[in-house]
Amino acid sequence: MPLPTQPLRKLGFLTIGLFDEAEPRAGHESTLEIIELGERLGFDSAWLRHRHLQYGISSPVAVLAAASQRTTRIELGTAVIPLGWENPLRLAEDLATVDLLSGGRLNPGVSVGPPMHFDQVKDALYPDTADAENFGHDRVSRLLDFVRGKPATDFSGVEGFEVFSDRVQPHSAGLGSRLWYGGGSLRSARWAGEHGMNFLTSSVVKAEESEDFAEIQLSHVRAFRAHHPDGERARVSQGLVVIPTDSATPEQRAKYEAYVEKRTPRTATPHGPARLMFAPDLVGTSAEIAERLYAQAAFREIDEVAFALPFTFEHADYVQILTDIATGLGPALGWRPSAHEV
Repeated sequence: MPLPTQPLRKLGFLTIGLFDEAEPRAGHESTLEIIELGERLGFDSAWLRHRHLQYGISSPVAVLAAASQRTTRIELGTAVIPLGWENPLRLAEDLATVDLLSGGRLNPGVSVGPPMHFDQVKDALYPDTADAENFGHDRVSRLLDFVRGKPATDFSGVEGFEVFSDRVQPHSAGLGSRLWYGGGSLRSARWAGEHGMNFLTSSVVKAEESEDFAEIQLSHVRAFRAHHPDGERARVSQGLVVIPTDSATPEQRAKYEAYVEKRTPRTATPHGPARLMFAPDLVGTSAEIAERLYAQAAFREIDEVAFALPFTFEHADYVQILTDIATGLGPALGWRPSAHEV
């Protein structure tokens, strides 16, 4: 196995939090239990995906508020909140509130662009302003300003018995440095660097200069750091689906291999007008996955990961996968569990 350029410093995981429409509480509870397990196993971070009008978590900030009261150490992130669905000022209030409740553990990841299926949802989401909404980077800039404490209004002071602030309250010092941008293009990587954000490399990228996924991801990492004030010290996290099978049952291994086999053809060539490339899923023993990761140029330049759990597995599968990542794959990558696990 090739030696890593440096040990993996932070190990996280990402989950979508699926639930049954007839009994949605059970799926949300399962997600919270998985986050609690992650803390016990020593993971550094847990991240939630974001889904609207689907059977996955639609309000990750609310779920992370609950998780903040059931954990003490693990960092809690979103990967990612699509800002086309959000009012940046209101979101800034929610993020700051949950960050304070968590003791400064929140790592909000965001992205831009029109909401998915915008033509079908615009009348419900923006009935009077759909044609005027700006879904570009300006929306992130507004969120950054509000979270970092810049004025939101020119009004402040006392009115009757009430006191008003000209900036978002509560203000959570430090949250502004823990905002992440999820990007899959060179333009996004450069923008995130120029605005001093952290960068979540995407498992779906645009084939702009190459049709090799790892090469594309590497170009994004380098572009981000080249434009970030912190340069090589700027934080980048890599997200890939990894499925270690060290302690899996024969039935689980068969299911995992079938899942990966079904998804692999989409990784071969770019898709659609945007020339989108999908990351290959990695299944096998921890040693096999570690070797494949070290063979990737992009992986060798990062020291943080948020490995994604597959969408459609059962709770017991996630327990097995997370346990194998923490006890097998993580150590094979030079990572050590937090000294403060509960």
